[in-house]
Amino acid sequence: MEDNTKQPPTADASLYNGQPTDTGSSCPSARLTSCTPSISKDKGGVSVENVPSENKQWFVLRVSYGRIIKAKAFVEAKELECYVPLRYKEIRKQGKKRIITEPLLPSFLFVHASAKQVDSLLQDKSIKPLENIALLSYYYDHTSHCEKSPTKNPPLVISDSVMDNFIRLTSIHNPHIIPVTSENIKYKLGDEVVITEGEFKDIRGRVARIGGQQRVLVELFDGCLVATAYVPASCVDKTIKILQKEGFRFQANIDK
Repeated sequence: MEDNTKQPPTADASLYNGQPTDTGSSCPSARLTSCTPSISKDKGGVSVENVPSENKQWFVLRVSYGRIIKAKAFVEAKELECYVPLRYKEIRKQGKKRIITEPLLPSFLFVHASAKQVDSLLQDKSIKPLENIALLSYYYDHTSHCEKSPTKNPPLVISDSVMDNFIRLTSIHNPHIIPVTSENIKYKLGDEVVITEGEFKDIRGRVARIGGQQRVLVELFDGCLVATAYVPASCVDKTIKILQKEGFRFQANIDK
């Protein structure tokens, strides 16, 4: 964990979407706070019940180094919905295997709010501590430009369907879910697919080989990729079809 604030093994459950720092020998079920999306489990895995709002969007905010705990607490104190994806990591402690949680993307915090609410959040004077470094700031969309200011990039926002897919993946308690860079990734096929079986059922992404294993990559935004654990070819939809779910539409086409 990169946050400079030391936390005991049984840290406050409000941190990191309700997960304690050390989960022991096995991962507990998700215990989300009121400031996180609603997660429920069914036979098909984890489903996200995030109701889209016309006024709210998912903003990507950059967190200054090592201060993800403070950033999340700051946003929650404003009664805004936020999400910090976790990574479940296997370690050995006193000869016993344990699974701990740590931020998957420690430089980013995802806030579901209106543009006005986020502007107000970032203009709050208490956001800058004594070291005069902003706790939170906008992460900008470098692939587009503002209509009124062609030389400037707008704040990056993530669509509800893409964010729901990302939350679904990062809510699965599997230590082999990892962040990856776009460099040297070899996609098996360029089409987007849906996983049809197993704990990653209904996750959407692109098939790639990472470390000699076939995985499915979920891209949240340009350069931000998260990979599932190994997924057998038999668990990936190989038929040509249009999938419509939660407002998300794409064509899946993959051959073994």
